[in-house]
Amino acid sequence: MSEHSPDQITQMLLELTDGNKEVVNQILPHIYDELRKLASSYLRKERSNHTLQPTALVHEAYMKLIDQNRVQWQNRAHFFGIAAQVMRRILMDHARKHQADKRGGEFEKLPIEEEILIVSQDKSSELIALDEALEELAKIDPDKAKIVELRYFGGLSIEETAEVMGVSVPTINRHWKMAKAWLYSQVAPSP
Repeated sequence: MSEHSPDQITQMLLELTDGNKEVVNQILPHIYDELRKLASSYLRKERSNHTLQPTALVHEAYMKLIDQNRVQWQNRAHFFGIAAQVMRRILMDHARKHQADKRGGEFEKLPIEEEILIVSQDKSSELIALDEALEELAKIDPDKAKIVELRYFGGLSIEETAEVMGVSVPTINRHWKMAKAWLYSQVAPSP
């Protein structure tokens, strides 16, 4: 596989946006390694006995990504930002299913005391708690939530996140620090 520059990948994504479905088969070999690194990064944060493997996560995410009709791909960084969101959603669905299976059926709302007990016992619950806190942050400050998604879940650098968001690197740094502090206050156990 030859190494493609970000500009070449961006060009293929723009062709995909313009309706050229033939590019779907051409682009995967050039982005697969990065998607696999992203998936591996996500799965390192998961419970050790997670049933989803990086390859399966990449394939499931890729199928959802290429099936996007409403996305106007801007560039490579934009694609990987959306890929991070898709992978996060897939993992959240798996984590919620795992929780439901552990309780013997469909996902159910528990009293907060029981949820705290379960969060301390299972890493998938920690991920769910983070996801719920991130959804709350998105209601308060969507930009900060997007930065967390891109940095933490997407593995993008500060510079790549700035490019995707269309803001300066210092702005991303400032918002990243504030978002991490807010999330920590939401998911950290009370003393």
